[in-house]
Amino acid sequence: MRSPAGEQMRRRTFIKLMGGIAATWPLAARAQQPALPVVGFLSNASPDLYVRRLSAFREGLKEDGYVENQNVAIEYRWAEGHNDRLPTLAAELVQRQVAVIASGGGSPTVLAAKSATATIPVPVVFAVSVDPVKAGLVASLNRPGGNLTGITNLNVEVGPKRLELLREMVPNATVIALMVNPTNPSLAEPFTQALQAAAGTLGLQLPVLQASADPDFDNVFAAAAQLRADALVIMPDVFFNTRIRQLASLALRHTLPAIYSYRPFVAAGGLISYGASETEYYHLLGAYTGKILKGAKPADLPVVQSTKVELMLNLKTAKTLGITVPLPLLGRADEVIE
Repeated sequence: MRSPAGEQMRRRTFIKLMGGIAATWPLAARAQQPALPVVGFLSNASPDLYVRRLSAFREGLKEDGYVENQNVAIEYRWAEGHNDRLPTLAAELVQRQVAVIASGGGSPTVLAAKSATATIPVPVVFAVSVDPVKAGLVASLNRPGGNLTGITNLNVEVGPKRLELLREMVPNATVIALMVNPTNPSLAEPFTQALQAAAGTLGLQLPVLQASADPDFDNVFAAAAQLRADALVIMPDVFFNTRIRQLASLALRHTLPAIYSYRPFVAAGGLISYGASETEYYHLLGAYTGKILKGAKPADLPVVQSTKVELMLNLKTAKTLGITVPLPLLGRADEVIE
């Protein structure tokens, strides 16, 4: 005859044994689940500047059936405006054995990714404003070859339009300064040439001012004042992209109407922006990244051009600068910040 104490002890032993077995089930199930493919996202900027871009990127991935943290993981690396950190960050992603690197932020970022994948050819999808053939990124637009392909935009091509928009905004302008980054010649040179040709047609003087470090900004705005510049065009450069708030503030402080390429400039208090749609641009980047995850080879994926451009206006800044925005220009704006 079993004693009540013995029966209770056996029951406790059984429950403990079953609990131990049950505890191993999730571990076993996890061990059997295949690891998620990993996308490396490399940028020279900071996350706060990429909120809209990342949302569009994830939507592009979703087109190909990939949802972050469900069936794909994303490792982010941010250079926070310090391009010298990019090679190390790119090397980290290669060592992490990511399936593909999505490179946002223009030439410096993709060049770092290209260098890091020279010996271990991880696929790279880039987003650049430069001609990727002339920049040495791909062999041709239709047949990139190698391990790189990606998305370009119209930011160089629509450069002359920025001069026209500033002239429309400031109809009496005769001198419009152009700020470029001389350390990015693959973008600065064609952009400058395009605007110089347009300036001649419009009868404008176009002094070129250079900035490649933070202390240069004060010198640029001081030189613009000395030249009696009526307005300023800021080249679409990754160095400037990471200092948009600073540039918008300086333009306002110096009462200089300025135009840039992307919406964040206007959101930060800049007067006007005209350039590639960030959302379309990064949506395409995500879609191409998804195609490579599905097995497509970069060498066989033609470089795609993002063709959508957007016009943004900040009416509060216009009022501060004493500018009355022409109604036709207001009517063409994709977004107006008041």
